[in-house]
Amino acid sequence: MSIRKATLADLPRMMELFDAARGIMRRSGNLKQWTGGYPSEEQIRQEIADGNSYVITQADGLVVATFAFILTGEPTYARIDGGAWLDDTRPYGVIHRLASTPDSHGIARTCFDWCYQQLPNLRVDTHRDNRIMQHIIAQNGFTYCGIIYLLNGDERLAYQKIVDSMPFSGNEK
Repeated sequence: MSIRKATLADLPRMMELFDAARGIMRRSGNLKQWTGGYPSEEQIRQEIADGNSYVITQADGLVVATFAFILTGEPTYARIDGGAWLDDTRPYGVIHRLASTPDSHGIARTCFDWCYQQLPNLRVDTHRDNRIMQHIIAQNGFTYCGIIYLLNGDERLAYQKIVDSMPFSGNEK
């Protein structure tokens, strides 16, 4: 599998992947996440324009997954309740909206490994009812840090993983 920036030509396939992910969520009992048309086509178009949207392709070029990877921080991560970030001093990358085909395997590991190569300090959050993603996050070595709140007030479980062992020098990105 390989990862590349998404283009507007990928948009129809990406929306199919979000629909598939919603189906997976509903079948597993996660009835409240990604409702009301979220994520919207307009939001994904903006992420593509901002350069924060990616797709994962198979060897034959078929897009099997999508995710957002944001290096500019996450405003909703400024407040965390019931815990603390592992490191709140260094720049971090945020992974959002990871979605794949139901029969794809190794997608999360591929996504996380690629993101670690870009910036070895990652944060991710998920809905309390998203047991599948919580399992995937834990399986990939993330540490539960506490609860963050979306702009609309909804809570999310927040996780962080730092993969480098070098001390912070203050000269990083």
